[in-house]
Amino acid sequence: MEEEVKKFDETKMGVKGLSDSGITSIPKFFIHPPESRPDLHPNPSQTPLTIPTIDLSTINSDHNHRAEIINQVKEAASNWGFFQIINHGISQSVLSSTLQSIRSFHDQPYEIKSKYYKREEIGGVMYASNNDLYRTKAAAWHDSLQIWMGAPAPVKAEEIPEICRKEIVEWDVWCKEVGEIVLELLSEGLGLDAGKFKELTFSDVRILLGHCYPYCPQPDLTVGITAHTDPGFMTVLLQDEIGGLQVKHGDGWVDVKPISGGLIINVGDFLQIVSNGEYKSVQHRVLANSSKRARISVVSFFNLSKWRGSPNFYGPLPELLSAEKPAIYRNFTQQEFMDNFYSKGLDAKSLIQKIQI
Repeated sequence: MEEEVKKFDETKMGVKGLSDSGITSIPKFFIHPPESRPDLHPNPSQTPLTIPTIDLSTINSDHNHRAEIINQVKEAASNWGFFQIINHGISQSVLSSTLQSIRSFHDQPYEIKSKYYKREEIGGVMYASNNDLYRTKAAAWHDSLQIWMGAPAPVKAEEIPEICRKEIVEWDVWCKEVGEIVLELLSEGLGLDAGKFKELTFSDVRILLGHCYPYCPQPDLTVGITAHTDPGFMTVLLQDEIGGLQVKHGDGWVDVKPISGGLIINVGDFLQIVSNGEYKSVQHRVLANSSKRARISVVSFFNLSKWRGSPNFYGPLPELLSAEKPAIYRNFTQQEFMDNFYSKGLDAKSLIQKIQI
């Protein structure tokens, strides 16, 4: 199996190349064990749930409206770990052009894309299939363009592929602006000052992933992305109309239906720890795409640039702790955080489990 994986990786064609070649069965290393495969035919008699949708249009109209939105965000982050925002100030034309630019990159012949194909995950621009290809037991049916947009070493604009450069640079500006508004709401939901999370540099490191989920001839045997939680602070997701994202809620999985103009926000492991468990980082996954048209999504991960103290460490914010609410997580170092992510495939809350008191 290792030899097959290496051979696939060295072609630099990605799953888009496999799909475009017209294969009718997927390579063995993409096949997941039966217990981890999603049920593509859920019980239709069950009433479908959906993640909360929060309208930001009145956020600055008056104190009462803002307070109401803060409560909605707090409840969603505490009970779901996911929510969708609308009327956030980014135009539909910007959303559409961002998605189209990522589609245009992935639609190029792999011979052109291959100049960006690599496995070094920190810094710069990286195009690859499965960033954890050599660390996971079964690969997932997607390719990604990864770009480091924020501190400590943001990519130079000229390093971004020309076919999507203008749109990606513009998107990062818009996404950071909206992301910092949501960070204010999340901070105020914990009883902290609105600017606390920005002050702690929680929006400084931004990693953008432009995912492509090509048509899969055997979607019942694999996944688009394995079930996992995001290790960082907060994630902003722009998805196209095809859908396929699912969120774990209770004992089941909930489909996240695309909303025109909507952006999806989710809590990362880091925010769960910093909030001392008030906000929840929740498992999510993406189904393998059975549509002939490739599914495209743009994911922006928000992370901090300045770790606290010396040696560098983090844990629950002291302002949130009391005799009634003691810390439920210990402090951890930057090295622990990095080692935990890069030593394995995508998984759920492994760092949280290690540092739980």
